[in-house]
Amino acid sequence: MAKRLDKVVVITGASSGIGRATALEFARQGAAVVLAARRMAALHEVAEECVEAGGRAMVVPTDVTDQRAMQALADRAIDAFGGIDIWINNAGVLALGRFEDTPDDVFEQVVRTDFFGTVHGCRAVLPHFLDRGEGIIINNASMVATIGQRYATAYAAAKFAVRGFTESLRQELVDEPGIHVSMVLPAAIDTPLWQHAANYTGRAVKPMNPVHPPEEVAAAILALVHSPQREVFVGAEGRLAAVGNAMAPSLVERAIAHTIERDMFTNRSAPATSGGVLATMPEHQGTSGGWRTPKPKRGFSWTNLTLFLLPVLLASRPLGGGAVRHP
Repeated sequence: MAKRLDKVVVITGASSGIGRATALEFARQGAAVVLAARRMAALHEVAEECVEAGGRAMVVPTDVTDQRAMQALADRAIDAFGGIDIWINNAGVLALGRFEDTPDDVFEQVVRTDFFGTVHGCRAVLPHFLDRGEGIIINNASMVATIGQRYATAYAAAKFAVRGFTESLRQELVDEPGIHVSMVLPAAIDTPLWQHAANYTGRAVKPMNPVHPPEEVAAAILALVHSPQREVFVGAEGRLAAVGNAMAPSLVERAIAHTIERDMFTNRSAPATSGGVLATMPEHQGTSGGWRTPKPKRGFSWTNLTLFLLPVLLASRPLGGGAVRHP
């Protein structure tokens, strides 16, 4: 029988998608999960599933853009369970559309949620970890923390900021060997993020192929707890795109921009909407957004793009160049 994970785990953005899948994964391991998000009803559903899976669960409705609310989240977790072992900054929202078409308030809210939500989480839990001399922070940075994304200027900017913040914070903690700060960088994931996205493109959107299950990200997060690393990509597309962008940025930028144009939209129009960015949506509360299909879609995709770029990049690589590792 596998050893139970007797840890207290705080997860933001736990009401759906990656956060919900991660909460269930930790609950199956026997952990106590503290579930934070804006949607109370959805959080209670997740809590019931976590208890059924063998864990303990507590619900704390939280807006990650509010620093005082995040501090209250940390305080409640500590009061209820005597401490926090793992803090996962996962809450995120997405806005799609040309920069000039994205309203100011929507753009700002994406940055406040995706970047400052991470900052607020770290600010809330770090003093507790410093007092204990141990703890694990895992920030969901996305593969677009390493390369831009057409029609997602706010989202990519926030994720780049998460990466820079995480790397800088890690440097500040080099003399704290018991405290680990990791990043997970998922590629396209089958979650309701896309149904909740603000959309100003005029077209219905979807994740780019291939689409990975949220449980794959949850497993990567759990692995970081057992064996902390600086960062881990979920989906080879992210690592290949990052390497390609470092080696041949002009080529990769154009290729990715055209891939997005071909593969991120369905064949129908869509009205402009702020989605779930400014206010919560009651729909689409599961782990999956229903985007995966039994057979891979034919046509241009992240997989096709990276397979096309790889020999080009290898041919342009200087002799004697070393591979970049992320231990």
